[in-house]
Amino acid sequence: MSLPLPSSLSPSKVSSFKDCALAFRLSNIDKLPEAPSPWAVKGTLVHRALQLLFWEEDQGRRTVAAGLAKLARAWDELADDPEFVELALGDDDKAAFHDEAVALVERYFELEDPNAVRVVGVELLMSVQLGSLLLRGIIDRLELDDDGELVVTDYKTGRAPSDRYERTRMAGVYFYAFLVEHVLGRRPARVQLLHLQEPVAISIALSDQSIRAMETRTRAIWTAVERACATEDFRPRPGRLCDFCAYKAYCPAWGGSLEQLAPATLLAG
Repeated sequence: MSLPLPSSLSPSKVSSFKDCALAFRLSNIDKLPEAPSPWAVKGTLVHRALQLLFWEEDQGRRTVAAGLAKLARAWDELADDPEFVELALGDDDKAAFHDEAVALVERYFELEDPNAVRVVGVELLMSVQLGSLLLRGIIDRLELDDDGELVVTDYKTGRAPSDRYERTRMAGVYFYAFLVEHVLGRRPARVQLLHLQEPVAISIALSDQSIRAMETRTRAIWTAVERACATEDFRPRPGRLCDFCAYKAYCPAWGGSLEQLAPATLLAG
């Protein structure tokens, strides 16, 4: 008996499998519910504000005041969002949550002048079929630089990674660049991460070698996923990320058991 393959791979799924195969299985194959994270919900809120800023405001009108007005609108939209509601924040925590989002939007303007950005699109869903593998991802922002070359931009609302983990973070934007090249027929000249919390920008020029290396790694991970599904062998990888994992109750590395999986899956459905 084998497990069903996931329908596609995205940058987050690739990263999840590399971090812990068992967590990947429980999330993407068994589809167990995961409690919402305040950091993830806050990221969604700030992304929405910046999306509206570039969607609705032309160059010359993208001011801090406009950004905060978009955040206010995104905040109103968030009120009925199930993940935000499930956080069950009290008045003080809700105010702190909002203030932190305001600070992130304000810091964005320290990183670049949005009026100089020539936007091609925001929140772009792109997908590419490679044999049995469907790659898909949502690109925060695609733009043209001063030379008319494409640039992929990804916003990050968490802390910037240490040098040790920076390459892992860049793998996601390489993935997006690969999608752009195959969908639009043009390779982006560079990719950049805008870390709003610090704030700090990381920009890297793309090469044929970096894109091909990303494709090779992704194909290798898909092969590993196929093998793990065929053998039902998704092994845990204990480490620092375990402190934030929603699946400890099922993890043998933490005294859990997959025997709880069937009833939990039935309840989730």
